[in-house]
Amino acid sequence: MCGIAGFVSALPLDDTAADTVRRMTDAIRHRGPDDGDAWLDREAGVALGHRRLAIIDLTPTGHQPMASHDGRFVTVYNGEIYNFTDIREALETAGLAPPWRGRSDTEVLLAAICAWGLEEALKRTRGMFALALWDRQTRTLTLARDRMGEKPLYFGWQGQGAARTLIFGSELTALRQHASFEGRVDHAAIGMLARYLYVPDPRTVYAGISKVPAGVILQIDPRTEAVSKTTYWDSLAVAIDGANNRFQGSPEEAVDQLATILERVVGRQMVSDVPLGAFLSGGVDSSTVVALMQACSSRPVQTFTIGFEDEAYNEAGYARDVADHLKTDHTEMLVTAADALAMIPDLPRIFSEPFADSSQIPTWIVSGLARKSVTVSLSGDGGDEVFGGYNRHTFAQGAWSRLSRVPRALRAGLRPVMTAFSPDWWDRTAGPLLGSRISNVGDKIHKAAAVIASRSTDDLYQTLISTNPEAARAMRGGGGSAIDLPSLCDRPGHEALSDAETMMALDAVGYLPGDVLTKVDRAAMAQSLETRVPFLDPDVFAFAWTLPTGMKIRDGVSKWPLRQVLYRHVPKALIERPKMGFGVPIGAWLRGPLKPWAAALLDARSLEDGGIFDPVGVTRLWDEHQSGVRNNQHQLWPILMAQAWLEQS
Repeated sequence: MCGIAGFVSALPLDDTAADTVRRMTDAIRHRGPDDGDAWLDREAGVALGHRRLAIIDLTPTGHQPMASHDGRFVTVYNGEIYNFTDIREALETAGLAPPWRGRSDTEVLLAAICAWGLEEALKRTRGMFALALWDRQTRTLTLARDRMGEKPLYFGWQGQGAARTLIFGSELTALRQHASFEGRVDHAAIGMLARYLYVPDPRTVYAGISKVPAGVILQIDPRTEAVSKTTYWDSLAVAIDGANNRFQGSPEEAVDQLATILERVVGRQMVSDVPLGAFLSGGVDSSTVVALMQACSSRPVQTFTIGFEDEAYNEAGYARDVADHLKTDHTEMLVTAADALAMIPDLPRIFSEPFADSSQIPTWIVSGLARKSVTVSLSGDGGDEVFGGYNRHTFAQGAWSRLSRVPRALRAGLRPVMTAFSPDWWDRTAGPLLGSRISNVGDKIHKAAAVIASRSTDDLYQTLISTNPEAARAMRGGGGSAIDLPSLCDRPGHEALSDAETMMALDAVGYLPGDVLTKVDRAAMAQSLETRVPFLDPDVFAFAWTLPTGMKIRDGVSKWPLRQVLYRHVPKALIERPKMGFGVPIGAWLRGPLKPWAAALLDARSLEDGGIFDPVGVTRLWDEHQSGVRNNQHQLWPILMAQAWLEQS
């Protein structure tokens, strides 16, 4: 795991270029504290920089930037190719291997590119990565990203005239070090943040800067600025293909095959030349990963969990029970409010662009705990998206399938009745009747109104993932409106997907890379910790999509086949409980220890200076929250993250 950065211009580089690329990589030193270097071709106008977190081949033969043996290609690469030894053997068998200098996956990847071309080489990989590849023969730069978007890569043309330069890097922090960087904030992107808690790919918070999409290769000619796009992996196409080629065996046979695939994948991802462990929450996903790790390990696996003083957010006891059963080498940390609050002002720096999924806080803390003992940690992320673990998936399979049979005209007719009164009115009127059983009644009624009036599964999905559907009320000019998210409607064969599967597929190309993987990468890499995600291996992903919805969500139980694999190692009684999530009591903190910090950021003058949020609307949200009339934490947190980021950027 590493950090990369660089730039390329149509003009030769001047004497400042070396200092510039080193400033870019120094800004992301946390991604690679072990080593760093740069490579320049002044005449060609290209500079490549790298920071290394040494995981495989700790010797200087793994040093980057790295040139291919024939000298044609130079790369900076961030990630891990888990099957690099298989690729190395394939090259040797075919007589295509160069004389090896070392045993790094970077050298193997370069050899594969020379032998088969970049697209074919990436198709043969099983791993996570972001890379920049300079072709000295064609004088083109290629940027590529892994299949699921585990590793980040930002890029964009900046500057005018002779200063026009393509800059790229693992984090926006690196791009900001270049003199041509313009830094024009995209107000619409902040609106998306307010609605979804993250800025969806491929947009970023800066106008003119984009994320390389997952599964995509971009070849760029710096002389003409022409960009050629190749999609070597399409998650939606894989999902549709799986749905049209269903697994034909019994549920028990499906569990057997899934167990075999997962055992192979987890074993492959445990290859490391440095200490390795795993996050353990005690839930289905992380417990499955740890159980399979322990099953193929001759010594106790190191596992890590955190708990909070507030029992409503404390999963540490569940994780401890699983760890005791599996006999792992378990480390647990009880986090106080003071521990968590101390790092909140650093969140804009850690995430480099505004990000407002509050589980970023425990993710950063548990990453720091793990880094004290290991350099690599496996996680259970991706299990919900691949095996149907979210409430919206079970809702789509059950309630929505019945509700959608009701004529939409009738359903739509209820919406104006439900929204005729404001959320405040509903809170005052219906709230007392419901007591403490349901909070924010008005918000739920307004969201339910949008749900029942949905035109399609795509439309329903947009509503359900809008954490803050009323974001426009806090934005100047209604900037929090919805955006066009990926759709399956124009994909041949999509009819084979159930409603639940449609949502799962959209999660895989939207919420997963934009929120979940962004959170894990930035939080862990800020601690110089590599994370690996077995459930996103392409073999696991492709097989899961062949399983019928009724096999994934069976009798109302989500992730059924994954649970059956887990129950072969851990008693069901240790796992079965309501899904808690990885949350923190943001609402209470905003009324308590976080109040001074938040009040300063939400001051009317600060909001005016930022020019994005409406001071009147935000003040109303803040006052409601402080009075206890409403819990506006989901509306306030993205505003606070944006304001804090604006102050530090």
